[in-house]
Amino acid sequence: MTRREQIKNAYKLTGGHAGFYDGMMTYSTLPGKAICRIVWNMDGEKNLRYLEKALSGIPEDFSGKLLEVPVGTGVLIMPVYRELPDANITCLDYSENMMASAQEKAKALGIRNINFLQGDVGALPFEDESFDIVLSLNGFHAFPDKEAAYRETFRVLKPGGTFCGCFYVRGGCKRTDWFIRHLYQPKGFFTPPYETEQSLRRRLSGLYKEAEVTMVQGIGCFRCRK
Repeated sequence: MTRREQIKNAYKLTGGHAGFYDGMMTYSTLPGKAICRIVWNMDGEKNLRYLEKALSGIPEDFSGKLLEVPVGTGVLIMPVYRELPDANITCLDYSENMMASAQEKAKALGIRNINFLQGDVGALPFEDESFDIVLSLNGFHAFPDKEAAYRETFRVLKPGGTFCGCFYVRGGCKRTDWFIRHLYQPKGFFTPPYETEQSLRRRLSGLYKEAEVTMVQGIGCFRCRK
């Protein structure tokens, strides 16, 4: 199964019975599609494109050590992990409820080479240079201490390793910016300050030997090499 097929079939592969958040992330339910279009100005193809970019740092035959933070409900990534039986995967999240949902999906898909840990991205409980890949999907816009999150994800990554993922970036879509400012931020879902495309490029280029940033509407996708 190709990476595109894994993403497209994620909702179905994980049971197709998950809630609103999973339906939005996978563009697979009517309410989820409505939010993607209204808030994020994305159709199915754009939704698929940003996820492909965000996951492009994970080789299809990857067999090293990978850290994902935050794992969330795992709806997007568990079908990908199922195809990486030789990898050593660690998933961390501050929310035990979100992580419990990811654990259920991993169990349903028969993924055994995975460890779940409750913790804070700003104080990762790992030694320096522990992981070959650090993945972060839609997390940095919610982290209260973003500076600590950047430092810690860099610290635990091995030299030559890959940091990849995606998150909301201000200025990519005016409609999205309005909803973030007036709805998501007041409810505590997102936490300022937010990167712009220019600030994200500067930051990642200053940290990593190589840094690629791709914008899809209000989502910044990145792939870096330490």
